[in-house]
Amino acid sequence: MTDRRVHLDDLGAWLVKGNADGSDLADRLAREPRVTSWCVRPGYRTRLMRAGQPVVLWASGSRGRLAYGVWGVGLVAAAAVPGEPGAPWSVPLDLTVLDAAHRVPRELLRADARLAGAEVLRQPQGANPSFLTAAEFAALREHLPPG
Repeated sequence: MTDRRVHLDDLGAWLVKGNADGSDLADRLAREPRVTSWCVRPGYRTRLMRAGQPVVLWASGSRGRLAYGVWGVGLVAAAAVPGEPGAPWSVPLDLTVLDAAHRVPRELLRADARLAGAEVLRQPQGANPSFLTAAEFAALREHLPPG
């Protein structure tokens, strides 16, 4: 069986997900395309998150409503922090949402053999954060606009 744990020596980017069907994620991100924080589940992955590591924003939801997939790219700004008692943890981010024309749809990623095995495609219901390996993140960057 393959080791599914994240190892920093093969981490390409963290991946945080938002369900665009559960809330109006598209409207929220259109109004404020700078993302400075995202909810994460505490655990060993969250403890590995450090300032300067790449992070990808993944929008999920029904297949017919919006072009789901990679909606933003940025950096982890600081280590994750616990919320108030009963509130979720969050990780500070410096992430910019891509213009709709530059977002990378899930179907394109699934069709790329280098990305088809990414955890977010294999286990779409997994908790935040997910991750991309170094090879997967390199392949994703080929689908992103320059810069």
